[in-house]
Amino acid sequence: MKGMPSNSPLPLCQLPPHATGRIRELRGDSEFCQRIREMGFGESTYVTKVSGSHTILCQINGTRIALSHGAASQILVERIGSS
Repeated sequence: MKGMPSNSPLPLCQLPPHATGRIRELRGDSEFCQRIREMGFGESTYVTKVSGSHTILCQINGTRIALSHGAASQILVERIGSS
């Protein structure tokens, strides 16, 4: 994308399938952020989007977890790698 750095944060739901990102920011209320951290989605953690658009299947710390599109939209990631 012209004018947009490749490492600018994007919502997890927008990460392409099979791409890996590093979590940069959690948005939402404190209860959501706490719960998502308990599931392993802490800042600086690597996450791979396996598939999905309405329900997002991702892999984190060797475990596959499904998230709603709404939840995935509140997890900002920095894409790792160029593929």
